[in-house]
Amino acid sequence: MDWGAVFTSLEAVCKENITALSSPPDLLYGDASRRLVTCMRKIQDHGQALKPVVSSFTAVYHHYDFDSDTPGNGYRTLVKVLRSCLLHIIQKGHYIASNYNGAFFRADHNASEMEAYCSALCQLRALLYLAQHLLHNNDHGQLYSLQDGELSKRFVREYTSMHKACFYGRCLGFQFLPTLRPFLQTVVISMVTFGERYGKQQSGFGMAAFSLLTSGKYVIDPELRGAEFERITQNLDMQFWKSFWNLTESELLSVSLASNLVQVNLTLTIPPEPLSLPLASDPKLFAPVSPPLAHWGPGPVHMRLISYELREGQDSEELLDFTRTNAPPISVSLLPFGAQKHPPSPWLLVHFHGGGFVAQTSKSHENYLKSWSKDLNVPIVSVDYSLAPEAPFPRALEECFYAYCWALKNCRLLGSTAERVCLAGDSAGGNLCITVSMRAMACGVRVPDGIMAAYPATLLTTDASPSRLLTLIDPLLPLGVLSKCLNAYAGVDCQTVQPTEGTTTLSSLGRDTALLIGDLTMGASNWIQSFLPAEVVGSLSCSHQRSLSNEAHQRSFSPCTSDFSGPRHQRDYPEGFEPLRSERLAVIQTPSYPIVKNPFVSPLLAPEDLLRGLPPVHLVASALDALLDDSVMFAKKLRDMGQPVTLRVVEDLPHGFLSLSGLAKETQVASDICVERIREVFQQTNHLAGLYRGANLPSVESPEN
Repeated sequence: MDWGAVFTSLEAVCKENITALSSPPDLLYGDASRRLVTCMRKIQDHGQALKPVVSSFTAVYHHYDFDSDTPGNGYRTLVKVLRSCLLHIIQKGHYIASNYNGAFFRADHNASEMEAYCSALCQLRALLYLAQHLLHNNDHGQLYSLQDGELSKRFVREYTSMHKACFYGRCLGFQFLPTLRPFLQTVVISMVTFGERYGKQQSGFGMAAFSLLTSGKYVIDPELRGAEFERITQNLDMQFWKSFWNLTESELLSVSLASNLVQVNLTLTIPPEPLSLPLASDPKLFAPVSPPLAHWGPGPVHMRLISYELREGQDSEELLDFTRTNAPPISVSLLPFGAQKHPPSPWLLVHFHGGGFVAQTSKSHENYLKSWSKDLNVPIVSVDYSLAPEAPFPRALEECFYAYCWALKNCRLLGSTAERVCLAGDSAGGNLCITVSMRAMACGVRVPDGIMAAYPATLLTTDASPSRLLTLIDPLLPLGVLSKCLNAYAGVDCQTVQPTEGTTTLSSLGRDTALLIGDLTMGASNWIQSFLPAEVVGSLSCSHQRSLSNEAHQRSFSPCTSDFSGPRHQRDYPEGFEPLRSERLAVIQTPSYPIVKNPFVSPLLAPEDLLRGLPPVHLVASALDALLDDSVMFAKKLRDMGQPVTLRVVEDLPHGFLSLSGLAKETQVASDICVERIREVFQQTNHLAGLYRGANLPSVESPEN
């Protein structure tokens, strides 16, 4: 992109507006004119300061891509977001200059719009300065400051005090596709109105109904909406987010969501019985597979079977014995006229849902899973693993691994011969796809034939990267919420709660969180050590013992607050520049327990011995996702090891785009890309699998190139 033309246009539109609006106040719009002139002068200063900064990034950001055919990394993304902001300002500036003399020109409205984008531009300028620190301090080609915790702490300190409300008001979602902005506005308005009633004696549906009635003030007052959203993301606890994200689980609220009809949609409960599977190295020998044990001992595993067509085994009494509902058994007589039972599929897709490890179930992801089952003509098993903070690591991993092993052993009940098995998941589910495969290798049982991970979380720490700077502006993944999810899964500031018989994930949402007891993390660390090389175990054990030597409630997290009087802060920005500050400080809890760096929590940190032997990994990421760098760096790590991996980067979509596949053509295309990656896993031969080694498929081309 011609950045020279962008900055030239910005300078020209600023000068044009300043000249036009600098007439005597009584001849134009008085205070609104003065506001606009002041705003355009600030924008002019920002533009002049940003021009060399952008040039410094465009000259080098290609070094941080996965490869030359896959442009995508956090530095590119920050520049892309800045471009979107500048283009909005230029467009609005042209409108003002052309229409300020018109009879219907709304001076106050346009002044407020331009002030909002001026504030956003100021904050983006600050983010680019912070990204420069990352660029200068990280190793060449590295997107994370894994060896320099001080850089990450500086970013967290800045986040706690920087003004964020402007990105949730008039500028909400400016970086995303225009077709998605109404949806984002609906989400933000729903969240702030839901938060207004949170904690009061109302059911989740009652609060949702109240939200519909009181949301009007947040529609007509974007500044109020932005301020309230900032307050919510910084202060409300994990139970609020679990409750809000799980609203779609309600039958009343999800009834309007259109989806494909499927002939099989069963919820299953698998009892916690020991399994045995053939060793991958010698099928004559068997490896024992224990049921999930972490935190409260053996417990059932829940899953959902989705199949577009009824297949042999899916209507068997043996399978129906596992159903959680009282629905009548499936039979051909209950299916549409002409429907027939099909033979087992040679393919099986095992799915782990996203939701930050703390929310949602297979039902939340049912819409696109039904489409996938139809498009791929394959039965899908989606695992309803236990959620944090009630069930922190490694409970979810244990349940997902057990479900995978059970599906392999009982594939014919699921309508498959499992000749080829693919794991698929998004976000937290993508993490589980990778770690389940790692555990399968460690246990010596069959690994899946491939993995499709959409925007996976591969580093569950608060280490800074350029794409994670987007958590300041992202309405779907702000840092305050992301850190709460990471802490919950890591077992920081939580209490394990054993589900009672017949209790679903949703029924546990009302439980209060409490402080983590010391043996929780000790139990998880003991479990993980059984899979680690001896030198890694020794390092983790020493680190863990040092951690436990302090009081748990004092060392489980490090609340980061801001002290801007010290010399460190003065070096973050050039002299004369200061970002806008919030009226209230956020408290970000950065976990200090070593468990967050365990390879089965953060696979990006896994030693090569635990990753070598993974099946082909297909990563699908979004250029505007705060977790983009997780995918880029993990893909680089696998490629450099000689592991088969592909990376596809789609443009202009937010984190979680699979759940938005029905909202826009672009989100549907992105979902179709995921389907094609899964299809490749099913259709590739062993010979073709070798061709993936070190290779990648073309990505959606970035406009910057």
